[in-house]
Amino acid sequence: MTSGRRPAGTAAGSRSPAHGFGDDEATTKLLRSRPPRQALAWAAAQLSAPVISARALRGGMSSAVHLLITQPPGGQRRYAVLRRYVRPELNAEEPDIAAREARALDVAGSAGIPTPELLAVDPAGTEAGVPAILMSRLPGRVEWWPPDTDRWLRRLAELLPRIHATPLPAPGTLRPFAPDPQDSYRPPGWTRQPRLWERAAEISRGPAPDLTAVLVHRDFHPGNVLWQRGTITGVVDWQAACTGPAVADVGHCRINLLTAGTDATDRFTALWQQATGTAYHPWADVVTIIGFLDDLRDGWGSERLLVEDMLARAVAELGGQAAQLRSQSGPQPWLSLPVVDSQPGRASRCAGVLSPTRARVAPAEFEAKGTRAVVSAARRCVEPFANGCRLVAVAGCRWPALRRWCRW
Repeated sequence: MTSGRRPAGTAAGSRSPAHGFGDDEATTKLLRSRPPRQALAWAAAQLSAPVISARALRGGMSSAVHLLITQPPGGQRRYAVLRRYVRPELNAEEPDIAAREARALDVAGSAGIPTPELLAVDPAGTEAGVPAILMSRLPGRVEWWPPDTDRWLRRLAELLPRIHATPLPAPGTLRPFAPDPQDSYRPPGWTRQPRLWERAAEISRGPAPDLTAVLVHRDFHPGNVLWQRGTITGVVDWQAACTGPAVADVGHCRINLLTAGTDATDRFTALWQQATGTAYHPWADVVTIIGFLDDLRDGWGSERLLVEDMLARAVAELGGQAAQLRSQSGPQPWLSLPVVDSQPGRASRCAGVLSPTRARVAPAEFEAKGTRAVVSAARRCVEPFANGCRLVAVAGCRWPALRRWCRW
């Protein structure tokens, strides 16, 4: 899945088709059909042997990927992977995509993990018919529904620091990280919180936090990790690789993991924080989700609500929720405050919105009653939808006394 395209999965918390495994007829014809003779002839010339088999590899949506088998007369079989960029709109948008992937594969070769070896590239498609990459085949298969989910998440989380420890290439080799531009930044029609999406778009298009630049895969999720007998055997699909903050990969994986539910997303994040000793930055959630905004307008079924909840929590943690609420509240912006709750072993989240009406506190009493009364009102207000979590903070408030963690 190329960055900026729809992430894996079609429904949360159920065994729905993972990304690239629920093809419609048009997708099957475009991406899974046998490569044309011109492309196979180019591959055969590069591998110095005729192609005797070409099998479509499922799981991707931005390009056609096939496992090729070649065999010279009287010789041994050889395996290679052919990727062809066959989507005209993608080639028009990113005409250098094959050349970029070739450079990324060279850089990834120095990572401390198995990655495909670049065998040949036709950047403009003059010989293969479309821009194309030929690379070595890695053993293993994609695993979306492992028998031991916690072990699977831990291995994924511990893999990222190894990628991010790769020495950076010379400037200009890879592009710097940048949010994926959208055709429109208007909120999706199904949203319950249009102001939230508007504020999130502002954050995404605004200045990025000052974070250390590392090698970023940019499309890291379970569909690009290969496994064999419970062991990771490689990471594929490096065409979007760039230099940027490590949390960009974490955020991208988080939204893809929603197909396994929010518990898996939170657990993955906690394991990554444990492996790196670094706190996750919610800016990455905002940038990732807004990077899917054009696709999110198509619906996404019930998963869209999980995406929106993730976005709400990230904006609240960034302090942007207060700005969003101010624009909704009119002349008395402090009357609505985001309420954050926490549960042992899980990250804090935005549980809802505190308002004088819901808390049964008159506007003037917010000023007069002081911190203790307001926090008590907040607790009463949030309990109906906190799912048993214990309220531990009121965030985004203009009063310093309420901006700190308030426990009881």
